[in-house]
Amino acid sequence: MNVSVQERIDQIKVNLERARWVLHDLPEDVVITDIAGFEVSYRRGGKIIWSTRAQVGKPYRKTPVFRGQIRYLEVNPTWTVPPTILRNDILPKLAKDLSYLQQMDMQALTHDGKHVDPSTIDWKQYPQKPFPYLLRQNPGPNNALGRIKFMFPNKHLVYLHDTPSRNLFERDQRAFSSGCIRVMHPFELAELLLDDPQWTQSRIEEVVKSKQTTRINLAKPVTVILMYWTVNITEDGGIMFKADVYDRDPAVLAGLSKPFSFRNAPFLEE
Repeated sequence: MNVSVQERIDQIKVNLERARWVLHDLPEDVVITDIAGFEVSYRRGGKIIWSTRAQVGKPYRKTPVFRGQIRYLEVNPTWTVPPTILRNDILPKLAKDLSYLQQMDMQALTHDGKHVDPSTIDWKQYPQKPFPYLLRQNPGPNNALGRIKFMFPNKHLVYLHDTPSRNLFERDQRAFSSGCIRVMHPFELAELLLDDPQWTQSRIEEVVKSKQTTRINLAKPVTVILMYWTVNITEDGGIMFKADVYDRDPAVLAGLSKPFSFRNAPFLEE
């Protein structure tokens, strides 16, 4: 590897700064998405009890870093196409071939949920013009979210979910999604999060077979953290360096290299 000692020191420095941002006041139960490591793990009682491979956002559709609360699961989810994917991916395809809508088992809807006959829409004028409808994919094995999703409402419209693109988990570099986190073994995670003898994997799979969209609330919300680490400490105390797939390290290092300065806090009246 053609990487200097100084570069490794800088990489460690950057990730220590990231640790300073988040590794405090952590709950004992937390789901952690390691974006650069393409992995999702679940800590219960402060110990890792489960982990699996993940697929994260492509470099031009980066998975964001933030913290949320997983509040419920949805089995057999529908998928409402997010605005960016709609504009950049789906509408250009439909302008060329309307049969793509049927191939992907999608429906056009008004914003209040009424069905729209796709033959009445002039698809060729989009995405140049604002699209006045929603596109929603029905539940099923080819749904972009797979058979289950883990909901932690957030402004980024990002969540953990299953995927029909399971062959991609075999790759070493797994930046393939449009920002959400695809989980390799989602039903294992679902059983652990529900933590209820009534909700075994077998029971969840029965709900899948029903083909009905079903919401299952967690008895207690579980914290989820989406974090970007390019250095990890292994269980045996070693150091593992990872590729900076989003090229985020240089900006953090540049900030750390600036001269130290104080900022005056705003004056607050009592």
